[in-house]
Amino acid sequence: MLDQLKLLIRAGNPIIAIETNDEERATEIVRKAADQLYLPLFEWSITTGVHRIRPEKAETGVKAGKAETALDYVLDNKGEKELYLFKDLGPHCHEAMVRRQLRDLHSRTQVQLILVESSPLPDSVRRLTVPLRLPLPDAAELEKVMRDTFHLIKESSLSEVTATVSKRDVEQMVNTLRGLTCAEAARVVAAAIHDDSALTPDDLQRMIEAKRNLLQSAGCLEAVTVNVTVDQIGGLDNLKRWLARRRGGLTNKARAFGLEPPKGILLLGVQGCGKSLCAKVVAADWGMPLLRMDPGVLYQKYIGESENRLREALGQAESMAPAVLWIDEIEKAFASASSESADGGLSQRMFGTLLSWMQDHPSPIFIVATANNIAALPPELMRKGRFDEVFFVDLPDAQSRQKIIAIHLKRRNRDPKKFALDDLAEKAEGFSGAELEQMVVSALYAAFAENAELTNAHMEGAMRETKPLSVLMAERVRQLRAWAEGRCVPAD
Repeated sequence: MLDQLKLLIRAGNPIIAIETNDEERATEIVRKAADQLYLPLFEWSITTGVHRIRPEKAETGVKAGKAETALDYVLDNKGEKELYLFKDLGPHCHEAMVRRQLRDLHSRTQVQLILVESSPLPDSVRRLTVPLRLPLPDAAELEKVMRDTFHLIKESSLSEVTATVSKRDVEQMVNTLRGLTCAEAARVVAAAIHDDSALTPDDLQRMIEAKRNLLQSAGCLEAVTVNVTVDQIGGLDNLKRWLARRRGGLTNKARAFGLEPPKGILLLGVQGCGKSLCAKVVAADWGMPLLRMDPGVLYQKYIGESENRLREALGQAESMAPAVLWIDEIEKAFASASSESADGGLSQRMFGTLLSWMQDHPSPIFIVATANNIAALPPELMRKGRFDEVFFVDLPDAQSRQKIIAIHLKRRNRDPKKFALDDLAEKAEGFSGAELEQMVVSALYAAFAENAELTNAHMEGAMRETKPLSVLMAERVRQLRAWAEGRCVPAD
């Protein structure tokens, strides 16, 4: 970015605009450019006024106050080549005088204005500028921030501050900090160290949570708290093995080995069989934040607003990377993209935006998309390159039903060994994982009402009172299984 800025300055662009929330980092880059190009540099903000930075001088050009006065000072330049850095000029650009002054400056050759803005400039001013994007800190910068923060705290602390992290731990922490500014990353690291006067592998989860709180998403993207483990999924052994092999796929070690980051998976299956739980387990097992996109709230009534919300959600996901992006029931948003619809082509445009992003985005984001009716989805979504694999999550078999019942008994402080799990699993044929959980809950309520301890009889009674989805919607389940046969990889 420094080289780009120097090139724009040497090319004589009169007004350069840098839109970023990382003002401190942008200011440092501008100062380096001025130093390396041997140009005088002045800085302005409404609170500090104009003052000379390079070479340093005692006098102040303009005291704190209106932007008009500062721009008059710039316009009074008598011929010396100078750089001026203005911070947050955008809100002042609605005044006619400021807009006129900027137009006058646009025709000057001896002065160049660099605007650092936290919000977009008005269209009338943006057309006068050359935009320059300030990328978020890369891994090397974030690692330096992390080490500098640790040493700063260690030197200033009255108590002993220790570090017991390996090279892999540091790499994971740096990956977690991606998407933050340098200042935000320093605060996250400082909070983790101050918590116990140490930097340890356990701080990784604290950093993930702190990052989630910092970048709370809005609208159709929600940061989800993850508190599950792989052991809380019964069955799905094939899917678990696939995910375990790719656990380190987003690391630098994988890049050096020649591997590309895994893109994601599409989970098709019967409702209640654990597709949504899988997304949470991936995030927990890989130590990454989980972001949930609800396609149902993407569509808005005003023209262009739906596309903007999708781009906003995808941009938010990139700022949180590395992350797991969970697109729940993806067919709700994009099923009509494969057929003629009455929405004026909105579904096709939204679908095209998503496909382009999935193919080309550079951020380490693993997508977990779930669907209950994949037949209506456009075929382009399922080709290799969009997702790494398409898994079919079927109703659990007898062995998986045993594991699921045992998991839910343990969660409710019951010893599974005291129950005839094989007999219960046999009688629960056709039950989904969610239905098995509700069977255990209903049996507990029955036992509680009788003021008795939970028994097999309570669970068998709850089972008899339940009509599983495989019975209520037997035709649809058969159709789903028939479609997935030969097209999807079995998750179990």
